[in-house]
Amino acid sequence: MPLALLALAVGAFGIGTTEFVMMGLLPDVADDLHISIPSAGHLVSAYALGVVIGAPLLAAVTARMARRKVLVGLMALFVVGNALSAFAPDQHLLLAARFLSGLPHGAFFGVGAVVATGMVAPERKARAVSLMFLGLTIANIAGVPAATLMGQHFGWRSTFLAVSVIGLAAIASLVALLPRDDAQAPVVGLRGELAALKSLPVWLALGTTVAGFGALFSAYSYITPMLTDSAGYADSSVTLLLALFGVGATLGNLLGGRLADRSMRGTLFGGLASLAAVLLLFPLLMSTAWSAPLAVLLLGTASFVTSSPLLLMVMEKASSAPSLASSANQAAFNLANAGGAWIGGLTLAAGFGVTSPALAGAALAVLGIGVAAVAYGVDRRGGSVGGGRLVAAHVPRPAETAARH
Repeated sequence: MPLALLALAVGAFGIGTTEFVMMGLLPDVADDLHISIPSAGHLVSAYALGVVIGAPLLAAVTARMARRKVLVGLMALFVVGNALSAFAPDQHLLLAARFLSGLPHGAFFGVGAVVATGMVAPERKARAVSLMFLGLTIANIAGVPAATLMGQHFGWRSTFLAVSVIGLAAIASLVALLPRDDAQAPVVGLRGELAALKSLPVWLALGTTVAGFGALFSAYSYITPMLTDSAGYADSSVTLLLALFGVGATLGNLLGGRLADRSMRGTLFGGLASLAAVLLLFPLLMSTAWSAPLAVLLLGTASFVTSSPLLLMVMEKASSAPSLASSANQAAFNLANAGGAWIGGLTLAAGFGVTSPALAGAALAVLGIGVAAVAYGVDRRGGSVGGGRLVAAHVPRPAETAARH
């Protein structure tokens, strides 16, 4: 695999760290800014809103720019957002800084995925994407716990300064390692990019992302009370147990990338079915202290098996605008985050028990299978599926797309 993928992984590591670290720092931020925990929780929402808005918007407006320059510019915006977060004097400016930090998130992964797939042979595209996402999953193992500890001992502002330094390292890596000749975007224009998102298969692929990852976040958003109230762990043990989720996500991401290069659709259906099965078993697995860590590990593995095939499927369905399509997939991921947490919360509010969000997640995973099946049927009627096997080779390289236009 090209060394340039390391530069994308460094950027993904920084983004993953700043996205999830706020959850662990909410009490510290609330205490320092003299606000309530629920008010501090809006800082998480502000980042997610930035991702949802920035992902398609920035991908569309930078459609004519060289992708290498776009990636460097996005990381520069990321550095500025996190630096402003570190120096924000009050809640309102911190909300604005968190929103700004979230803007480049989706576009970076979207454009990065196109660059990653353009640097490798067709039969290795899914693995290239999985290596870029490796930075995101490792952030959950090492970056988030380390950043949380730093914030707790040296103040939450130090965490965002450290993330800014990671962003600067990513910029240096991108400049040093990304080839110039492979980073030129096809000249399709804003109208051409948006037109690529009008097709039903694209929206079905995005719908599968929302349902599939909504299943994950329905359960994961409430994993802490499951571990403490159901499995009987102390609060102090939760951080270490959550690192197991990152380990599982890393394993699932690498496994999914390898399998998707053989059969993208088969990996997608298998991953969603595995996720549904794990979530159905959650109430049983969370009932004892010895099986709860296994549940957390399996949740990370099953959910991230689908990350590469989902992204590449969206890129294939919008082949004339892969940057915008893959960025829109990141927006769909964050909608899944918010929607899944909301649905899981409904089951708790209804009094169905502390593990009930996992069962709601299982239903969402089944819904994802249904949406993916509809997409498969549409492809069959359109003649774009051969033998039920969809491979990443259909994702165009930048040069190929430019030649067609």
